[in-house]
Amino acid sequence: MKNIFIILLYIVLFSSCGNKTEETETAQDVIETSVSLSEAQYKSASIELGKLEKKEISSVLKLNGKIDVPPQNMVSVSTPFGGFLKSTKLLPGMHVKKGEVIASMEDQQYIQLQQEYLTIKSKLNYAESEYNRQKELNQSKASSDKVFQQTEMEYKTQKISLSALAEKLRLININPETLNESNLSRSINVYSSIDGFVSKVNVNIGKYVNPSDVLFELINPEDIHLNLTVFEKDLDKLSIGQKLLAYNNNQPDKKHPCEIILISQDLSTDRGAEVHCHFEDYDKTLLPGMYMNAEVEIKLNNALAINDDAIVSHEGKDYVFMATNKVKFELLEIKKGSSENGYTEIITLDGKDISNSNIVTKGAYSLLMQLKNKSEE
Repeated sequence: MKNIFIILLYIVLFSSCGNKTEETETAQDVIETSVSLSEAQYKSASIELGKLEKKEISSVLKLNGKIDVPPQNMVSVSTPFGGFLKSTKLLPGMHVKKGEVIASMEDQQYIQLQQEYLTIKSKLNYAESEYNRQKELNQSKASSDKVFQQTEMEYKTQKISLSALAEKLRLININPETLNESNLSRSINVYSSIDGFVSKVNVNIGKYVNPSDVLFELINPEDIHLNLTVFEKDLDKLSIGQKLLAYNNNQPDKKHPCEIILISQDLSTDRGAEVHCHFEDYDKTLLPGMYMNAEVEIKLNNALAINDDAIVSHEGKDYVFMATNKVKFELLEIKKGSSENGYTEIITLDGKDISNSNIVTKGAYSLLMQLKNKSEE
């Protein structure tokens, strides 16, 4: 019986201690949100009041992307009829000039094509002569209309064939006007169509390439642009013609001025859109595919802001004091927006309109200390 009484006594004591601990923790969790000052305290704190002001405040929007090249500045080099690569001197990174010979191809089909052209050209000369002869005979009724029509058809057919073969020769860079039986060639030259540099070499000497195979890839870097990704929520902050500064992680202090030239109207699956920017000055150190960062200065017109002295911070949160009467003030948690020239944009968490409220612009820290002292009592 005595042991049971002792056990019950311990239970009562522990329960009492637990209740006191909970009461203490509850008391500590209570945050005071209002403070009243006496006249003497008000004067001592040097309280000054003011209202939110509409300010033009700049903020910086940070984006990232990579350097890209427009399609017209990228060239995939191939041969329309295929063949064996006879020679080339190209290596990745090598500079080339427009019109420069970058490779030589050879194949027996090149000879056959030239042969067909010269053969048709000879037949056309004969067909033209026969056509003119039959035309005169037909006009004098010395030959039938049928014979004249057959001759005319043969002449036009040969003429069409010759034009088609001439265009095929031009595709492989052979001039049909200068081609004759004494200058037939089994090889053709491949020329660069742009000024730039070689980005890829996909073949080696002696390899046979099909018409669909890409021999080389060339890039003209003079019109490189910056392709940035911007999320949907920030799209309305950007506009064509807007200026920005771009830099890479290796040289963050080297800024490259850019201008927005195009904003995509389509969103990707991650709710992002592409923003294309033009570099104001071409820098040879900037290469296609290089990852870049960008900073865009955004102007916030008519942002409701207060001077920085009005904002106090406590335990990771930001507050302002709003005057409810002459000596009574209410602590209001806020979210800080952009800051510039000693002013910070104020955003209320619950959307409460405080644009006409009196805000403590000087002495806010003294009020915070007063409030903390009150909470500790």
